[in-house]
Amino acid sequence: MKNVSPILEAKNLVKSFGRVMALDHCDFDLLPGEILAVIGDNGAGKSTLIKTLSGAITPDSGELFLAGQKIQFGSPIDARKQGIETVYQQLAMSPALSIADNMFMGRELRRPGFMGQVLRQLDRPAMEKFAREKLNELGLMTIQNIRQPVETLSGGQRQGVAVARAAAFGSRVIILDEPTAALGVKESRRVLELIVEVKARGIPIVLISHNMPHVFEVADRVHIHRLGKRLCVIDPKDYTMSDAVALMTGAKEPDTERSAA
Repeated sequence: MKNVSPILEAKNLVKSFGRVMALDHCDFDLLPGEILAVIGDNGAGKSTLIKTLSGAITPDSGELFLAGQKIQFGSPIDARKQGIETVYQQLAMSPALSIADNMFMGRELRRPGFMGQVLRQLDRPAMEKFAREKLNELGLMTIQNIRQPVETLSGGQRQGVAVARAAAFGSRVIILDEPTAALGVKESRRVLELIVEVKARGIPIVLISHNMPHVFEVADRVHIHRLGKRLCVIDPKDYTMSDAVALMTGAKEPDTERSAA
């Protein structure tokens, strides 16, 4: 895959907050159809990198490319318009609203004609039909009522809805920030299965996670972030979890001959 052009790429990203250098000439690349895990110690700059890729933060300098075209995001809405969807650890859902309403939050469908254009009425049947189809596509059959409030769902089901929403609208890239962090073993297993199913549909995924077994189970490559920049990219088939932790913490230096970057 080394000769494949990245779908999403960053070069020399720099971002500082006062005296803190969060991104120090950071590089990044996501290849088509892969799951790229991003790991790093706390404070390494992972969150700033992800927020830059998703439009939440504007870098001080550096370049972003999507499918080879230079891009610049002013907000997460800009990234979404380009087909980049992000599921943050906090999920960014409204607990009191229904599953369908959460799926379409910020991009609601209006009824056709006068009722929608002038009176601004929502096309609820269309939104509910679409939401049900997308949940079924990913095998989320345990959710029976598309109108039930999100607050009535388990943690794993909520995460499933968030992933389904991202897969429904993220036509080019999906970014998942710690998707299994607050879940039990069984629910984590279902979310990992969802991630693999989304990948099978051809959508590349950026997976940020502290859970090494999960990373090594599903990732095609692992981007190791250290001190505000990409230290190296490794193939999880060629390294152990202990190797990855050693690289991440600085106990071990990367072997350039074995790098997957």
